[in-house]
Amino acid sequence: MASGSPSLLEEELSCPVCTEIFRDPVLLSCSHSFCKACLQQYWDQKGSLECPVCRRRSSKELPPRDLSLKNTCEAFLKERSQRAKVGSEVFCSLHSEKLKVFCLEDQIPICVICQTSKKHENHKVRPVQEAAEEYKEKLRTALAPLQKKLKAFNAVKLICDQTAEHIKSQAQHTERQIKMEFEKLQQFLKDEEAARITALREEEEQKSRMMKEKIEKMTEEISSLSEQIRALEQELGAEDVSFLQSYKDTQNRAQCTLGDPETVSGALIDVAKHLGNLKYRVWEKMLGTVQYTPVTLDPNTAYPKLSLSEDLTSVRRSDEGHQVPDNPERFYGWWFCVLGSEGFSSGRHCWDVEVGGKFWRVGVVKESFNRKEEMDVSPAGGVWTIEINDGKYRAMTSPPKRLTVKRDLQRVRVQLDWDRGEVSFSDPSNNTPLYTFKHSLNERLFPFFRTLGTVRICPLKVSVSVK
Repeated sequence: MASGSPSLLEEELSCPVCTEIFRDPVLLSCSHSFCKACLQQYWDQKGSLECPVCRRRSSKELPPRDLSLKNTCEAFLKERSQRAKVGSEVFCSLHSEKLKVFCLEDQIPICVICQTSKKHENHKVRPVQEAAEEYKEKLRTALAPLQKKLKAFNAVKLICDQTAEHIKSQAQHTERQIKMEFEKLQQFLKDEEAARITALREEEEQKSRMMKEKIEKMTEEISSLSEQIRALEQELGAEDVSFLQSYKDTQNRAQCTLGDPETVSGALIDVAKHLGNLKYRVWEKMLGTVQYTPVTLDPNTAYPKLSLSEDLTSVRRSDEGHQVPDNPERFYGWWFCVLGSEGFSSGRHCWDVEVGGKFWRVGVVKESFNRKEEMDVSPAGGVWTIEINDGKYRAMTSPPKRLTVKRDLQRVRVQLDWDRGEVSFSDPSNNTPLYTFKHSLNERLFPFFRTLGTVRICPLKVSVSVK
C-alpha cells in the first residue's frame, strides 16, 4: 500500500462528509453514520433533514449518538498514535539521514551532511535534543501569560454574568417601586408612570444588550484563548524534531493580541435616575404630597452589608450581605460606605443628615477616590468628613482634630461651596458651626456616608408662592 493512502479500516471509520475519522458520530435511521457537527452543517446548508448519502429524510432532528462507532474510532486513533511513536524518527529529504542537529540561523533541523553543505556553511548548530529543550522552555514561558490572561478573563466573565443577573433584579425591583409610588397618586398621573417605566425598560434593554454583547465577546475571546492554549500544549507534547519543524509558526501563534479584560463601568441600571426625587419631579401635578431630598443615595456604590430604603434616602447596617456584583463604582475595601448619586463640580450645595449609632462619618469625597481599599481619609487623600467614634467627635484632618460638641448630634448639616473650596459642618438645630475645611478643589465631589448604625438624608420643605 502506498505511503499516506488510507487503509480499508480507516476508510470505514471516516465520515462521508468530511472524510476524516468520525468525531462524536451519530446514527441516522437509514443506518448511515456522520460526525454530529458535519451532519448539522449539511442540514443547515440544505435546509432539510435528509441523509447526505442516500437522501432519505431523517425522522429525528437530534439523531442518537453511535457509541459503538465512537469507541472503535477512539481505539483506532490510539493505536495509530502508538504506531507513529514507534517509527517517529524523521529523515532528511535530501540525504535520507537522521535529523540530528538544529540550525540556529535557519531555525530548522538538519542532518550532518546538510551541516557541511554550502547552504549551512558557518551556521551555528546545536544537537536536536538540546535545541528542542531550549525552545520548549521558551514556549512554556510564552504559555504562562496566556494561561494567566485566561484566568483573568474567566474571573471578569464571572463578574459580568453576575452583573447581567443583577441588572434584571434591579430592573424588576425598580419597576415595583415606581408602581408603588404611582399608586399614591391620582389617575391623572398614570401617563407619568407609564413614561417612567418605559424609560426604565429602555435602559434595561440597552444595558442588558450591552452586557450580553460584552459576555458574548468575552466568551469568544475565552474560547479563542483556550483553543490557542490547547494547540500550544499539543505542540509541547510533540516529538523534538516535529516540534522544531513547526516552531516558527508555533511561536507566532503563541503571541497574544488580546488586551486585558475589563469590567464595564456604568453597566448597572441608574436606579437613582428613576427613583430619586420622584415625587418632587411631578410636584407641579401633585402638590401637597411632595417630599424633596437634596441628596439621593446611589445603591450601585453601596457596600454589600448596607441596606438602603426604598426611596434611597436612608441607609443602615445589615447583618447579612447582599448578593451584588463587584462593579467599579461599589465600595468593597472601605466598609459600610455609600455615596450620593449626584456629584458637584461647581456652585453651593447643602444637605442635612440625621445621624445615629456609635459610629458614623459624613462629608464629601472626590470622584477618583479608591473605593476598593481604605486609603488616606484626610483632605490630602480627597476626603472631607467629620465622624463620631468611641464617643469622640473628630474632623478627619491629618492628624484628626477633636471637636468640641456640647450635646450629642442628632443631625449634621453639610455645606459645600465648591468655587471657594470650602466644606463646612454645623449643627442645624442651633446653627452651631462644627468645622470648616478649606482646600483647593479640582474635581467632582460626591456626598459620602459611612455608618455602623443608620443615617438618613433629611427632606426639605417644598413651598409654592403665586404672584
